Amino acid sequence: MDSSPETQPEDRLRRPCSSLGIGRDSPDSNDEPFLCRVVSDPVGNFNHQRRRRVGARPVAGSGPPRRQQSFSRDIGHAAKETYLITRLSFTLLRYLGVGYRWITRLLALACYALLLMPGFLQVAYCYFFSSHVRRSIVYGDQPRNRLDLYLPRNCTDGPKPVVIFVTGGAWIIGYKAWGSLLGLQLAERDIIVACIDYRNFPQGTISDMVKDVSQGILFVLNNIADYGGDTNRVYLMGQSAGAHISACALLELAIQESQEGESAPLKVSELKAYFGLSGGYNLVNLVDHFHNRGLYRSIFLSIMEGEESLGQYSPEVRIQDPSIKSAVSLLPPIILFHGTGDYSIPSDASQTFANVLQKVGARAELVLYDGKSHTDLFLQDPLRGGKDELFDHIVSVIHADDKEALAKDAAAPPRRRRLVPEILLKLASKISPF
Repeated sequence: MDSSPETQPEDRLRRPCSSLGIGRDSPDSNDEPFLCRVVSDPVGNFNHQRRRRVGARPVAGSGPPRRQQSFSRDIGHAAKETYLITRLSFTLLRYLGVGYRWITRLLALACYALLLMPGFLQVAYCYFFSSHVRRSIVYGDQPRNRLDLYLPRNCTDGPKPVVIFVTGGAWIIGYKAWGSLLGLQLAERDIIVACIDYRNFPQGTISDMVKDVSQGILFVLNNIADYGGDTNRVYLMGQSAGAHISACALLELAIQESQEGESAPLKVSELKAYFGLSGGYNLVNLVDHFHNRGLYRSIFLSIMEGEESLGQYSPEVRIQDPSIKSAVSLLPPIILFHGTGDYSIPSDASQTFANVLQKVGARAELVLYDGKSHTDLFLQDPLRGGKDELFDHIVSVIHADDKEALAKDAAAPPRRRRLVPEILLKLASKISPF
């Protein structure tokens, strides 16, 4: 496997303060710039008891570290990641070869991104310049073992709920920054979001991805109290390939807990819930579908470490194994979201998984969105502004036991700002490769 050229941890640690102001109107919105405001307010001191640390690298300093404003380090970090991505892209090209489906998908992806660029630029501005965002916190010693934290504006009124988010990207182009829109918007509702990065193919295969995500989950649980997070209200969420990887990691951690008991590094039953968005959980049934969509069978099997490993990395298959029945009983409540117009991963994938979960005694719920595509729920709808059913559902679950938060949600403006013109969103939907 390729190794990362990075040798110095790039811990972009910023004080959680100013209003993000993105994607949501506020009473004084006429006086605010369209993008996020970047100011520097002091934050409270968090003296919460940490969880025990198991193989996690401690965060430097006590409490939230001071903001570092080193332009040269930012440039150096960007250069290293650009070099890494370029090198891996050439390696990937050797696997892909030149095929009609792949070329058309690549061109469609480029056009799709170009049409949504007005929104992407606004989100990127907040990602790089908002003092709410702490970028590239190191959580392990492998390439791309980094995560981003999105922190609420007000961090002085008690611990906040936490969402650990694993982005998608067909196991090939996943990146932690893909979760920035979700992270920024959830932070506006007083929810901390940790977006975990992980090795992609060909830098790593599925076992590396699951290992990275598992380690990232443990790191967040061991350290999030230092950033104002409530370790009793932690949620795990994944989208697309990230939903598959995070589901695999969740099941592996449950199996480990069932075998090791009190000595296990994580009690998965302490997670409040798992949210799976547009995921595929039975790879055996999806190989041919992915091949027809341009993710060729040979590439997919290389990612999944061979056809013999498909069952091992299919949560839907594994939970039916009687030998891990005790692990299944430890799983937190699982809520699966999927659009019925999803052609990348058909909604049947979530429907079947939910049915199997319920059959083996796990707590599972399925929420379908009529006509929504693979990217509508995660990208187009949030960029469109207005009411977002998926976002509102997630927030309502997280705040279900918090009367004060529910009251704030009820008082929040019902419609959020539009970030991309409707005509561009419609064009993007028509040429989307997803």
